[in-house]
Amino acid sequence: MKPSAIIGAGLLGLGLLLLVTGNFTGAGSIIQYFWPTMFILPVSILLHVLYFRFVSNGGSGLLIPGGILLTVAVVCQISMLFNAWEYMWPGFILAPAVGLLEFYWFGYRNRWLLLPIGILSSLSAIFFIVFSLGYILRAVGPGQPYIAVVLVIAGAALLLLKRKPASRF
Repeated sequence: MKPSAIIGAGLLGLGLLLLVTGNFTGAGSIIQYFWPTMFILPVSILLHVLYFRFVSNGGSGLLIPGGILLTVAVVCQISMLFNAWEYMWPGFILAPAVGLLEFYWFGYRNRWLLLPIGILSSLSAIFFIVFSLGYILRAVGPGQPYIAVVLVIAGAALLLLKRKPASRF
């Protein structure tokens, strides 16, 4: 790796830190905001590199913790930068699904792995949607009763409108 790439990555990280926090007080603030990228992400990358570069098919079990740690690193980094822990926590339910999906995709293709992958992914998506809608409705604030009325009218209209019978030709 070239020294300019390392310096460029450091400057990029410092710039992101200044944008997100608004101040820079030293090494402590870098660790405070970028600990997922500094400690969790490298382990995930190491596990992926071990599988794809050195071990290949015999060690597909490396992909499960690699995928879990990759997802956890992304969820924690977004949560740290934007203080969004209360909205990002369903990502921790998604993490084992990502690890199992990598194991399924690059491993032995056992179709029974799709069951926990689907359940965990669906559960995570439901929680992401519910908490995102909760945030949006809180942000709307005073307009919430109007949105509720529009939703009730739209639902009633869909239920009460008669549909034309399908033609046979």
